[in-house]
Amino acid sequence: MSISTTPTYNIKVVLNKTGIAADTLRAWERRYGLPNPQRTPGGHRLYSDYDIATIKWLMARQAEGLSISRAVDLWNEQIASGLDPLERSGAASLPGLASSASISPLAVPSPASTLVSLRADWIQACKEFDELAAEQILNQAFSLFPVEAVCMDLLQKGLSEIGELWYENKLSVQQEHFASALAMRRLDALLSAAPAPTRKGTALIGCVAEEWHTFTPLLLALLLRRRGWHVIYLGANVPNDRFAETAETVGADLVILVAQTLVTAASLQLAAQTLAVQNVRVAYGGRIFNLHPSLREKIPAHFLGESIEASAHEAERLLQSKTLKVSEPLRVSEAHLAAHQFFTAHRAEIELTLKQLVPPLAVSPSGLESGIQHLGDNIAAALQLGDMGYVSGEMEWLKTLMQAHSRPASELIHFMQSYAEAVDRHINGAGEPIKRWLAEEIAKLQ
Repeated sequence: MSISTTPTYNIKVVLNKTGIAADTLRAWERRYGLPNPQRTPGGHRLYSDYDIATIKWLMARQAEGLSISRAVDLWNEQIASGLDPLERSGAASLPGLASSASISPLAVPSPASTLVSLRADWIQACKEFDELAAEQILNQAFSLFPVEAVCMDLLQKGLSEIGELWYENKLSVQQEHFASALAMRRLDALLSAAPAPTRKGTALIGCVAEEWHTFTPLLLALLLRRRGWHVIYLGANVPNDRFAETAETVGADLVILVAQTLVTAASLQLAAQTLAVQNVRVAYGGRIFNLHPSLREKIPAHFLGESIEASAHEAERLLQSKTLKVSEPLRVSEAHLAAHQFFTAHRAEIELTLKQLVPPLAVSPSGLESGIQHLGDNIAAALQLGDMGYVSGEMEWLKTLMQAHSRPASELIHFMQSYAEAVDRHINGAGEPIKRWLAEEIAKLQ
């Protein structure tokens, strides 16, 4: 039998039926949004049978030893998973609604389970494309541990491990995409179920142009939302000129930009420059700034930190503060600026020449096209940022990938020699930073 959601009872009736103190009930409603009674035209609260059952459910979880915040987390996690906590607890089976003592406890998994073992189980389920098992493991983890711990120690670390397995050619791109989709879906649900903002301050979070990796910014949005901040999450691939427009529209106190790759770090630099001119407070973060800390010296914005926990803490501090000090970014050399200008202007001719120089059977046509596009994008980004050495990290990834596929180093050497020749043909002396870097990389391979 379903529980009525029709608003019927005043607060006095609710206090009698549940035994909860009036101050406690108001604090729950104010801090956690549970229960969520309707109001009369005069502003008086009206509660339904479902609201009363919700209060009893929360009190029952407290009787089992959970804090009220953890009980609310458990409620929200089950709602986010498409489950009704009252149906699971059996509260809906009694027409008169049971007292809190008669609500049967949830089937909580063994405390011996740890996030490490649960993470391993979740990764294995993702490898096997077992969606039901993967979701059940997440439900189990959320029932045992705080939301933040599961998101960071299971989902974030789990995706990182899966990425490493893909990098080592031990896992397919399909498996990686499957796991990412499950993780993103769960974060979306948790964000939707997060309580309404209770603190003054708005953060605007989004990925810069061409950045498609959204797990980290979405997780940061969730952490800040759960701490009571108003967060507007824009998602992937936001055009750089749209951040300032949106920040003004929503009255954002802080804009947070995220980039994970060298190419999008260059895009983030441009977005931060645009926002700085308009006196918008900007902070940023992402994997690439951990791999190359010197990149932080090129961005006219505030670096949030190397971990998601540090970033959430620093974002909170910035939201509470009215000032944001940003150091003047380092200037890019004239040689790199000239090379960037000529390279971007003649890139199409360079790449066409390269395709003519590389033997047609050395790599597959699609592999050659992807390699040329990837390298060109990173060269343009590195020149804009003023240091061709940043591309070396991307080459390490390519070397490892070729080794995993048993491709000889001679193929990569010939490819890079041909690239240097194509650069020399079309931009001559202006391409010196590119040619010098290519020569250094070729020397490492020989």
